[in-house]
Amino acid sequence: MNTEKTALVVIDLQNGIVHGQRAPYTGEQIVQNASKLVNAFAEKGAFVVLVRVSSVDGKDMLNPHTDLQNNSNSAQLPEDWDRLVPELENVQNTHVISKRQWGAFYGTDLDLQLRRRGIDTIVLCGISTSIGVDMTAREAYQHGYHQIFVEDAMTATAKEEHDFVCKYIFPRIGQIKTSEEVMNLINND
Repeated sequence: MNTEKTALVVIDLQNGIVHGQRAPYTGEQIVQNASKLVNAFAEKGAFVVLVRVSSVDGKDMLNPHTDLQNNSNSAQLPEDWDRLVPELENVQNTHVISKRQWGAFYGTDLDLQLRRRGIDTIVLCGISTSIGVDMTAREAYQHGYHQIFVEDAMTATAKEEHDFVCKYIFPRIGQIKTSEEVMNLINND
C-alpha cells in the first residue's frame, strides 16, 4: 500500500450513531479498530478523513417520502449527537467533513481534497456498513477510486445487512480486508 496515494475515510463514528444497536460488531469494537487505523495512517503521514453526518436545523437533511419513517429532525436529537467519538476528536492533521445525506461525496469537498493530494485509493470503514459506508463506496467507485473495505472496522444495524453488502456489493467495487491485514499493509509501506 502506497500511503502517499491512499486515504483512510472513516464514516459516522459520532456520539449519536456509535451507541445504537449494531451487528455483527458493537460500536465499541468498531471505534477500537478504526482508531488503530486512524493512528497508523496518521503516523505514516497519510490523509485521514473523518466524516460525520450533521445538520443545522434539520431542514438541510434529506427527507423524501419513504415506506420507513425518517427521523432526521435534529430537534429530537441530543445536543452532541454529531460530535466525533472522543477517540477520534483530537487526532492531528485529519480532514473533517460534515455531510447531510448518506454518502460522503455528494455536496462535500471529499473528491476535491482526494484529487488535490493525488490519492487514487480509499480505505473505508465506519457505521453503517449498509448505509453510509455502502453509499460512499458506490460514489467512490463511480469516481474511479480503488477501494479497500475494512470488514471488522464497520458494522450495521443487523448482521444480515452487513453480510449482504460485504458478500455481494463490496467485492464488485473493491477489496475486502481485516483491520489486521490493513495494518500489515501500512507497516510494510
